[in-house]
Amino acid sequence: MASRDFEKLINDLIDKGVAQEVSDQRVLDAMRSVPRHQFVPKEMIDAAYENKPLPIGEDQTISQPLIVGVMTELLQLKDSDRVLEVGTGSGYQTAILATLAKEVFTIERHTALSQRATATLKTLGILNVTTKIGDGFEGWADQAPFDAIIVTAAAPTVPRELVRQLNVGGRLVIPLGIDDQELILITKTPEGITTEECGGVKFVPMMGKIQG
Repeated sequence: MASRDFEKLINDLIDKGVAQEVSDQRVLDAMRSVPRHQFVPKEMIDAAYENKPLPIGEDQTISQPLIVGVMTELLQLKDSDRVLEVGTGSGYQTAILATLAKEVFTIERHTALSQRATATLKTLGILNVTTKIGDGFEGWADQAPFDAIIVTAAAPTVPRELVRQLNVGGRLVIPLGIDDQELILITKTPEGITTEECGGVKFVPMMGKIQG
């Protein structure tokens, strides 16, 4: 498929499938600039610009573009921010974060996914991302604190270490729940934390230490 065809597909996806619920122009522009077809398996390329999650191996998925947009908008990223992503997956969300922030640190427990995402990001010239293979439950203490944290798998509870690694004024977006999941926005203030429910979602479960 020619590059001009991908450009039309991505613009249609953003205009008709994302911009209906996401109003932050910086987020929309970032999503237009990231070629989603580069982050899906070759056999899924024809479906890359459909507004739905797609399998990427290891029982994981690349998230629905609308959800990527919603979660990114909730973070309210500035170009000076340092961001932690728990669950690199395909690297698609990572690339969008990297377009909006100064630095992105991303953790993935599946070696094959991490290596593939790292290679894709490098091929696209996205150089402000540091990847790590490991359990995101404990965050990335050596690089903390972060201005924003995003978790791309559903957790039964909020990992306390992630809250600890958040700057005052920082925002954490995480899907919570097992069967009935809710997208949660946590903001860290000088007095403590505030929590806001942001709608129902469906994510693969967060694995590792959080499962006990």
